[in-house]
Amino acid sequence: MNVRKIRKNNIDIAVVDSEDTLVNEVSTAFDFFATLQYDSGCDRFVLKQSHFTKDFFDLKTGLAGNVLQKLVNYRMKLAVVGDFSVYSSKSLKDFIYEMNSGKDVFFLNSEENAIDKLSSV
Repeated sequence: MNVRKIRKNNIDIAVVDSEDTLVNEVSTAFDFFATLQYDSGCDRFVLKQSHFTKDFFDLKTGLAGNVLQKLVNYRMKLAVVGDFSVYSSKSLKDFIYEMNSGKDVFFLNSEENAIDKLSSV
């Protein structure tokens, strides 16, 4: 795993590059984000859709809700970059819409958009 630190608008953002699935379950996900925060000195992160297990995008598992709630509780911000049109679930589309309307978690189509969003909230 490689972490690039990008500074925009006086805000540091950690961009994670990896071929691995990094978020598999709630307990290990929070450890991952806490370690990422400590190592990078950032509280804003950009990850790819592929860094999350497929269960994350199945809202019935509760994984997304639990992981994202922990991030918000610890004042971290996250942008997930990918093509979310591959999912047909209306509830997931509504969830993504709601997240994108907030100030903490975003599902975007490019790293550039993710960095822009995280550096402006």
